Amino acid sequence: MPQIVVENLAKTYQVPIRRPGLWGAFTGIAKRSYRQVDALDNISFSIDEGELVGYIGPNGAGKSTTIKIISGILNPDSGRCEIDGRVPWEDRVAHVSQIGVVFGQRTQMWWDLPVIESFDLLRDIYRVDTTEYLKTKDELVERLEIGDLLNVPVRLLSLGQRMRCDLVAALLHRPSILFLDEPTVGLDSVSKLIFREFIREINKERGLSVILTTHDMDDIEALCKRVMVIGKGQILSDGPLSALRNQISPERLLIVDFETEISQLEGIQAAVLENDGHRARLSFNPNQISASELIAQVSALHPVRDLFVENPPIEETIARLYTENKL
Repeated sequence: MPQIVVENLAKTYQVPIRRPGLWGAFTGIAKRSYRQVDALDNISFSIDEGELVGYIGPNGAGKSTTIKIISGILNPDSGRCEIDGRVPWEDRVAHVSQIGVVFGQRTQMWWDLPVIESFDLLRDIYRVDTTEYLKTKDELVERLEIGDLLNVPVRLLSLGQRMRCDLVAALLHRPSILFLDEPTVGLDSVSKLIFREFIREINKERGLSVILTTHDMDDIEALCKRVMVIGKGQILSDGPLSALRNQISPERLLIVDFETEISQLEGIQAAVLENDGHRARLSFNPNQISASELIAQVSALHPVRDLFVENPPIEETIARLYTENKL
């Protein structure tokens, strides 16, 4: 049975129309006109317990509106949403006790307090049993290596340190669902790797359901087996990342390093994207020629030192999807 069920969810905003010039400003005070923006246009999806789902789309696509509704912050205009049998905005207290949220640009800790005092306050807010709280806190502090940060005021933490502490704060009450909104924005490479590895492990060990919204496609590729793409308030794609790639373009890349400098590559079933003499980057369709066949063609023309096959960057795939849907 799905843990999260969304059916025909709709939300419309009335946005004021601003007229240009001084006269427009005066007339706007007397009589304001509005235009209707469909943030969500009858979207439907379900998520099973323990899934790690990427939820992506351009700015203004409806991602934040969706997250606000399923986290209980916002009421929809119509449609159905149930999480563990609860309607988020109708039973908000019980609902928020079972979810954790991490926002890349905000913190749920108190700015001037030491980190440990924020943790203790959150324990009181969520009414977590003291023994369970201490056990969970100690485990998370050790795994995210923040023991030396516990007595530091939140305002003195670096962004990477704060994000690790925020992640602990979101998990202290052992929620069953975790919402991550741009959790790695601004983080350095090392902090990103630590963050991703922890999310991957806790999702697997606890069966924690995770919904990740981000513009960082490396996060999506590293963590998510399933990806939902939203645009103009509608779900454009929902499925494995590999299916999304094939939906947009089945092409693969073959990168070849040659023993000697070459001037050109001809007579192969692939498009030459780059060739600097020693390395060539080729694009091919695996439905038309297999990687092994293409490698044989290239090797027959020139001696090869090394080669590897890869997918096009996920950013290119998503960009094509946005372009096709005029987003």
